[in-house]
Amino acid sequence: MAGVDTNRTTIGLPAELSAEIIQKTQEASAIMQLARRIDLPGAGAEIPVITSDPTAEWVSETGAKPVSNPGLTKSIMSAYKLAVIVPFSNEFRRDANALYNALVDRLPNALAAQFDATVIGGTAPGSNFDVLSGCQTSEISFPGYIAAMGDIADHGGDMNGIILSPQGKAATLGATDLQGRPLFIADGTQGGIGTILGATALAEKAAHVAGVAEGVAGDWTQAVWGTVEGVKIDFADQATLVDANENTINLFQQNMFAVRAEIEVGFRADTDCFNLLTLADESGDSGK
Repeated sequence: MAGVDTNRTTIGLPAELSAEIIQKTQEASAIMQLARRIDLPGAGAEIPVITSDPTAEWVSETGAKPVSNPGLTKSIMSAYKLAVIVPFSNEFRRDANALYNALVDRLPNALAAQFDATVIGGTAPGSNFDVLSGCQTSEISFPGYIAAMGDIADHGGDMNGIILSPQGKAATLGATDLQGRPLFIADGTQGGIGTILGATALAEKAAHVAGVAEGVAGDWTQAVWGTVEGVKIDFADQATLVDANENTINLFQQNMFAVRAEIEVGFRADTDCFNLLTLADESGDSGK
């Protein structure tokens, strides 16, 4: 059921606030932290992908130097809109600092969480947008992480980043190597959980995708995300909203207003260079 959107105006946010919102969205998203960012035109963009490296050869002092061309292909990234609406009371609006904090703290987290959950184990919003739900799976255990590292290497990648849900983090905390040493090495970094087998490890609630995965490991040099214009903010005080539970909110009647945040974003990756991470009772024999 769609809400009625009337008498909508746009907030003239200071440039530094808009920049802070997109920055905090990126900080809240583990995928945006690990993957490379590009500026994405509204119509999409072609991304060059290296499929093979040039090869050097030994030559004699006056011998002809070898010519070797790298393999190149192109991938199309399309932008799709991700949005959230947050209602507030009019009394809340009187406190400018509270509105500022709500925009910075709530909206980026909501956008980041949905983006990451979709990429890790969801359904693509359309074509030319990659998700990792069909990737090889490996168990969260020492043998499982080794299996993931090997599978990624077999496809030309290097496992350099791991994202874990709280459940995946808990399982990793109890994992040990063949000598009984803890696999998990925490470093106290806010929002991070240290390294696992030399790979940067981040924790995020959105990495929990029920029945699919408790995280993902991969070569993040093989992943790219892009945004068209950053986060856009709109304001309404006379609209009628319908929430996920089909509850109707009449902003004018209930002395409320709403802030809408949306971002046009895309994601492409070489999915062969990633493994989904599952708990032992979900993946069987390390997913192999």
